[in-house]
Amino acid sequence: MAYLRVRRRLSQQSLADRLGKSKSWVDKVERGVRSLERVSTIRDIAAVLRVDAAALLGRDAQPTGAAERDEDVARIREALSAYEMVRDRSAPVLPVERVARHVGYAWTAYQHARYPQVVELLPDLLRDVQRNYARDPTAGRLVVDAYRMTAALLVKLDATDLAWLAVDRAMAAATGDRALMACASVQLGQVLRSSARARSVLLAAAYQIAPSDLDAGSPQELSLCGALLVQAGLVAARCGDERTTGDLLDEAAEMAARVGDGHDHHRTAFGPTSVELARCAAAVEWGDGSAAIARHQQAIRRDGWRLLPVEHRAAHLVDAARAYLQTGDPGSAARVLLDAEILAPYEVRRRPAGRDVLAQVARDPKAPAMIGELALGLGLVCG
Repeated sequence: MAYLRVRRRLSQQSLADRLGKSKSWVDKVERGVRSLERVSTIRDIAAVLRVDAAALLGRDAQPTGAAERDEDVARIREALSAYEMVRDRSAPVLPVERVARHVGYAWTAYQHARYPQVVELLPDLLRDVQRNYARDPTAGRLVVDAYRMTAALLVKLDATDLAWLAVDRAMAAATGDRALMACASVQLGQVLRSSARARSVLLAAAYQIAPSDLDAGSPQELSLCGALLVQAGLVAARCGDERTTGDLLDEAAEMAARVGDGHDHHRTAFGPTSVELARCAAAVEWGDGSAAIARHQQAIRRDGWRLLPVEHRAAHLVDAARAYLQTGDPGSAARVLLDAEILAPYEVRRRPAGRDVLAQVARDPKAPAMIGELALGLGLVCG
């Protein structure tokens, strides 16, 4: 602060007068005797010194969270390039039942939005499933499950190219098994959300697994088919095709009504509430914030809301914050974003999509102090 003050050719007294503080207060801050803790004070100083608030905190380097995200992606990239099943066929292989437990535990960590924990688990997990698959091709389900989770996490970290590699390996391991192929295709939809051509691939996978009679279909079949229709609908929404999006989500809703809420068949968390959240996400994609907010407010009152995985709920709250921003309501955007941060901190602090929304909310002068403090703590532009 002292350096910036001198550069602006201000004395301590001049700065104190403009801030409504005493010269002694300014002197103590500059000597480090007193710390700057209030966001509003930091903003006032930045305005007087005509700098960004981040400059007062030494935030020229990469923001907190972004560096960790890059490290996470690098670790996953290294794990994906290990090819243990080729390198060492004499290495010990864990029993398939034990590996299956490890895969299940990692999925649970992911669904609770404990992304750093999943990153820690992935190198050993991918090595173990690869070794099992090299010795026993019937272990393909473990390979598909492990790479699906890897792809889902990489989408969260905005590493789409690397996520494509993970989902491609899942698809390869699923070859010849309709159910596994449908499972892998769910993550394919997440990875290729911006590709219009992905819709036909998703629909082909959906109708291959769809029962001929919905009433006779198993919950597992309906969940897979419905989840694929949801992904296809979100691809259509990203492409601006509202009519197709509505048709696909309506079809998914019919299946969801037969499955019910509170289930997680094939790691899809598919049910009536998840379809409603998809409708909300689609409205956000179209820029129809009012419609998205109406969907959001209805969905979170449903019994099925609390039954969804933590990461699903937190990701939806980030979408809801975007919807409130679209309607010019930064206060409500901040509220649901803070709810998401309490529910799943890493969804807001480390996921690029969450960080982007946080930065947008924090820039608004009407944003609550807690949002400003969180944004400043993460090194996001604010002031």
